[in-house]
Amino acid sequence: MKRSLSLFAALLLAAALPAAAAVNHAELIDGPFKTGPEVTRKCLECHEKQAKDFMKTPHWTWKEEQVVDGRRVAFGKANAINNFCIALPTNEPRCTSCHAGYGWKDGAFDFTKAENIDCLVCHDTTGTYKKFPSGAGHPVYEGETKEFPPGKPWPAVDLLKVARNVGKPSRATCGACHFYGGGGDHVKHGDLDSSLASPAPDTDVHMGRGGMTCEECHRATNHVIKGESLLVAGGGEGLRVQCTDCHKPSAAHEDPVLYQHTRKIACQTCHIPAIAKDLPTKTWWDWSKAGQDIKPETDAFGQKTYDRMKGEFRWNKDFAPTVMWYDGTVDKMLPGEKIDPKKPVWLVRPLGDRKNPNARLTPFKIMAGRQPYDVENRYAVYINLFGPQGYWKTYDWNQAIANGMKAANLPYSGKYDFFESRMAWKVNHMVAPKEKALACSDCHGDKGRLDWKALGYPRDPGKAAK
Repeated sequence: MKRSLSLFAALLLAAALPAAAAVNHAELIDGPFKTGPEVTRKCLECHEKQAKDFMKTPHWTWKEEQVVDGRRVAFGKANAINNFCIALPTNEPRCTSCHAGYGWKDGAFDFTKAENIDCLVCHDTTGTYKKFPSGAGHPVYEGETKEFPPGKPWPAVDLLKVARNVGKPSRATCGACHFYGGGGDHVKHGDLDSSLASPAPDTDVHMGRGGMTCEECHRATNHVIKGESLLVAGGGEGLRVQCTDCHKPSAAHEDPVLYQHTRKIACQTCHIPAIAKDLPTKTWWDWSKAGQDIKPETDAFGQKTYDRMKGEFRWNKDFAPTVMWYDGTVDKMLPGEKIDPKKPVWLVRPLGDRKNPNARLTPFKIMAGRQPYDVENRYAVYINLFGPQGYWKTYDWNQAIANGMKAANLPYSGKYDFFESRMAWKVNHMVAPKEKALACSDCHGDKGRLDWKALGYPRDPGKAAK
């Protein structure tokens, strides 16, 4: 018996079901499918509106309209310069293995073409759908033979099986990209890594003890998902996930002293006393050391401290995040913005200070490193890392920078050097059980973890009160 239904019949079936009921896609979808876009075309027969909604979101565009330094710009992952893998332009086939689309291999990608959307990467429930790491968003298809890294074959995906078993996003589907940001597992965020796939309660009480999924906090309306990194942040208060969406400080803290603290201290500061609890995270990445014949060493966490393709690394594990004032606004380095290479340059950092009524002491992971800049133009540069002319093939900085800057449409003087950069990543995950939250002595006293003078206080306010 033929298992597919006409579009009209499918719509009637969907209309007849209760709003909360899951649709059995096995009864609606008939293959075979040779490529991901073929699956998407089938999805579009019933989900054209959802596709149009999704194509307006930062998950699709990788940037959004926002105001930075008084300028309205379209800014985000698509054009920002970072201090891990540097930037997207010219590196698309590698970077876009985490894009929810198919075929973003260069600047000519068509963002208006709905069949380029990858529905399966978020809605797979089989655990078998995996994009190929350098395939511009495509998985391995039947009949293809691919390896990554060389010597490790990647299995082809059974597209029909996955399409017939789609469902709501899960911790696994979200984590397939968000646990691996920055080029690998436990690299970028410090509070997001594969340990959260099935964490112990001490690692994250919400997911480990409560069994919560990502979308319980990161709720979506018309495919716009709440939650933004500082790098992208520009969508305003309504798009931020707040602890107070579920927890009311007045109810959680009956002690008046603790409740008073909530006026100037973010919930995360006390309730996430440590990050990178199970897996170490990268804290330093020095590109100036790349290309050298240095023997890689292994640190105390079992991590390599050098890679000829990428340079020198430092890692840290189970450590206290850095506490900074944050009022909800961010300072970002825009493409082509002048820098002072004689001192550390913030690529993205939170704004706020003690006198700002909207600012709260908030925890961050600080990612630091060294990366190239144009000596004469005095701005950070884009680098072509991936592909036949990329640095990872040629080990030629000048050529790699020239290729990257051409793609970014910025002049390059031909002279480069390296500057120290920093990025702040807001800490929101790895919430400890309440009995393991910070106590007074963790911040106040001679062994307190906070640098009170750096935060704008003349001395420890706990001591001042005595």
